[in-house]
Parts: sequence; C-alpha cells; structure tokens
Amino acid sequence: MAEKAELVEFEQAVLPHLSAAYNLARWLTGNDHDAEDVVQESYLRALKFFSGFRGGNSRPWLLTIVRNTCYTWLRRNRMDDQTEELDEEMHAIDSGSPNPEAVLLAAAHRDLVQRALEDLPAALREIVILREMEGMSYKEIADVTAVPIGTVMSRLARARARLQQLLAGANPAGARA
Repeated sequence: MAEKAELVEFEQAVLPHLSAAYNLARWLTGNDHDAEDVVQESYLRALKFFSGFRGGNSRPWLLTIVRNTCYTWLRRNRMDDQTEELDEEMHAIDSGSPNPEAVLLAAAHRDLVQRALEDLPAALREIVILREMEGMSYKEIADVTAVPIGTVMSRLARARARLQQLLAGANPAGARA
C-alpha cells in the first residue's frame, strides 16, 4: 500500500508541472520529438528518486531533473548542440485581430525572437526560459541550474542584452512594433 500512496503523492506533486518540463526541454533540444523523449526520461528518473524528494516546491526539483536529463541527452545525441527549427504552430501567437498585416507582423516578430533565443548559448537561453517563460524566481533558477543567485542575475542580464543586440540587428524595415 505504501507504494500506491507514494505514486499518488508523486502524481500530485509532479504531474502539474508537465507543461513547464516540456517547455524547458523543447527550448533546450529545439525539437518536439526530442523534448518528449527527454521529458519521459525525466519523469521516469523523478519517479525513481521521488523518495529522496524532501517536500516543498516540486517544480524546481523536477526542472532540475529535466535540465540535467536534457544536457545528458544532448551530449549523447548532439555533440555540437545543433538547433533545429521550432514548430510554428506550437508557438503561434493568437493575435485576436483579423487584420492580415498585423498577423504577418506578429509572425515576423515571433520568428525574430525565436531565432534570437536559439542563437543564445544554452547557459543563457535556459535562464531566459526559466525566468521569462516559466516565471521562476532567481532562487528557483539558482536551485535548478546549481549556480549562485548572483550568477543567475548576471546571466539573465547578459542574455537580455544579447537578445536586445540580436533583435536590434535583425529588425527588418517595416516590422516595427
């Protein structure tokens, strides 16, 4: 019976964070299929080591496992850390406007941001994803990435500055917001 109770506890603690786990894996692998594989492997590892979870916020604990699994997977499968095109349908922005020009401009901006994120080194990209897309605190990011909070803050500042440079240099004429 203890195993069933632990499984229920695992499901309650970890399953709500499935989309965050997938989002992080998706951005680190750059591929839907690879992200699914990484998340599946991460959840198996999380289940295996759930008895070592000390309680509290399970999201940083799980995302640490996802991050580590992802980098292990990348080392095994892509030594040069190549990125692939992201699925546009998955990351499409609902503009809420029937205006074709606005839809086209939104798609151009989304594509620029996506390419700029993909051009960031993995250490900077993961900080941006965890902070801006997953809304994690500096402390949670520090726990996930196993670096001091000051390093998280400096990497985030460098990533934002780099994104600004990349976006400023890639902004096509007429695509101003």
